[in-house]
Amino acid sequence: MTAPARHPFLDHPGPLAFAHRGGAADGPENTLAQFRRAVAAGYRYLETDVHATADGRLVAFHDAVLDRVTDASGRIADLPWGRVRLARVGGREPVPLFEELLATFPGARWNVDVKADGALRSLLELIERADAWERVCVGSFSEARVARAQRLAGPRLATSYGTRGVLALRLGSWGLPAAPRRPAVAVQVPLARWGVPVADARFVRAAHARGLQVHVWTVNDAATMHRLLDLGVDGIVTDALGTLRQVMEERGVWL
Repeated sequence: MTAPARHPFLDHPGPLAFAHRGGAADGPENTLAQFRRAVAAGYRYLETDVHATADGRLVAFHDAVLDRVTDASGRIADLPWGRVRLARVGGREPVPLFEELLATFPGARWNVDVKADGALRSLLELIERADAWERVCVGSFSEARVARAQRLAGPRLATSYGTRGVLALRLGSWGLPAAPRRPAVAVQVPLARWGVPVADARFVRAAHARGLQVHVWTVNDAATMHRLLDLGVDGIVTDALGTLRQVMEERGVWL
């Protein structure tokens, strides 16, 4: 199915530069301080992940547990916000609520990976309260989660494909009868998966033929960034904020 008219989330005249978790190469990921740094560096598109606490508060955090990046431990879904808010990323930065990020950076657009089923309804309710439908694109590895988001929110919500949709598009780009059917505004993919190239010229052509943008993650070296832009990809997700900005400036597409 061809995507509808260009969603406002994609309202940008050139390739999109996404700050992955705020730019995780040299700072505490998914923190207010790191997102502030990305915005100060000129990034308009920010990428994060969300989980819901036991009492339904939506936090910007990648892992299901606090253990890897904070000085606390435990599953976020099992803990109330009162406990999670005491954790410190890298021992110093608090875990932010996603509603705090929306309010703090009103000019930013957010690519949000919904990491758990329990977080989806909380996210959609927050987007509705904040009237942020034009500012958020929802993605997930779970095809069912993306489909549920589309059913609940309709076309006002920008989404990317889940894993099954990406696979169908990859197979379709090789001429196999497996074209994806769900609507979306973008397909967000790695360079390769299980040793199989994903983001190549055929894949980009197949996506564009269906009205989909192609965003590639997570790319941190200049040579690969240049190669992807030569292929015509529409966005690059990076941890290396300075590198991507320099590449885009060299090409005259940093806006």
